[in-house]
Amino acid sequence: MASVFLYHVVGDLTVGKPEMVEFYETETVESAIRAIGESTECGIPVWRKRTTPSLPGFVENGEMRQQRFVGILNSLDIVAFLAKTECLQEEKAMKIPVSEVVSPDNTLLKQVDPGTRLIDALEMMKQGVRRLLVPKSVVWRGMSKRFSILYNGKWLKNSENSSSSSGLSADSTNRPTTSMTSSRDKFCCLSREDVIRFLIGVLGALAPLPLTSISTLGIINQNYNFIEASLPAIEATRRPLCDPSAIAVLEQTENEQQFKIIGEISASKLWKCDYLAAAWALANLYAGQFVMGVEDNMSSRSFSDFLQTSFPGGEQNGTATNAKKFSSRSIGFNPTSPTRLSIGRSMYRGRSAPLTCKTSSSLAAVMAQMLSHRATHVWVTEADSDDVLVGVVGYGEILTAVTKQPSAFVPSNRSYEGFGNENQS
Repeated sequence: MASVFLYHVVGDLTVGKPEMVEFYETETVESAIRAIGESTECGIPVWRKRTTPSLPGFVENGEMRQQRFVGILNSLDIVAFLAKTECLQEEKAMKIPVSEVVSPDNTLLKQVDPGTRLIDALEMMKQGVRRLLVPKSVVWRGMSKRFSILYNGKWLKNSENSSSSSGLSADSTNRPTTSMTSSRDKFCCLSREDVIRFLIGVLGALAPLPLTSISTLGIINQNYNFIEASLPAIEATRRPLCDPSAIAVLEQTENEQQFKIIGEISASKLWKCDYLAAAWALANLYAGQFVMGVEDNMSSRSFSDFLQTSFPGGEQNGTATNAKKFSSRSIGFNPTSPTRLSIGRSMYRGRSAPLTCKTSSSLAAVMAQMLSHRATHVWVTEADSDDVLVGVVGYGEILTAVTKQPSAFVPSNRSYEGFGNENQS
């Protein structure tokens, strides 16, 4: 295991992180859409309001705060909720409280001390934690290098406890909680993306893992959700919850018993979409149409307009209606409109195209793809094919890979400028 995980702490990753503002379960779906759009992630933590006792000077402890955490709400959750029949028939759906939308899961967030070792934080995330709630603390003084408050294994004093920028305290060694001053009731939230961004900055210390292929590392996850392009898109929301929050849209190849990926329905793809348009499309179109698009002649995106259309070929209120044509551009995609579902991926390259890599891609290349596209995962295709799906690599798989004990190490000062080359194996 790389020593970088033993000599860094969670506080190293909080530099520059904004203070977290709690989003309460009593707020509306409309407010949640704005909050997700303004956040740095495609999901937001949802909280219950605190019930503060009348005692003066009362301070909420970590256990009480943990109990107030409800779950994480993402864009796919909202679109799936709005796509339900009862929501499409209710013009006030955007005013519904998010408590009716979010899936309660108290284990997705955990409060930790800024002095928690990074290796311990990674283990928490490998067990399913997606956010770490970290108390805001003062800026480290005497920082010897970026992202580190440790030098030669000793804790550096902070600005309030030291008059010297380079002074060391023997008493503070192995006592991370005394090496900082936390601001009461002020926290920042660390995500798995923050950890991956940190790992990109320390690739040399992870050698030889960064240049090892994901197939060699054995981290390709074959337990993913998928839906065939010919099925109604709404069926994707009935798949069991899994990580990452994404459903691959597949077509069967013509001559082989294999499936190729033509798109995806995911929280990251729907992050900054037109939620009303996406909800209508999810309820009315086939999965292939949803990700590839059809001609757009929709002049309005209000619920009343969407209600004029039922599922293709269906009826509403006993009267048959002609389905309006929909463009995936209205939910943030920008493909070339196909005339049939079986058209090749090369015909609709754009934001609708799924993010893919090869089985021979290096771990570093996959991490770079995820960060550059702000994606939570990358779909994996065969080495000799652009679209025959093999599996998926997400945050969990990357964290598993970097914490494995490698069989051999290369010198830690080796240059990794060429880590994006996917021909490594």
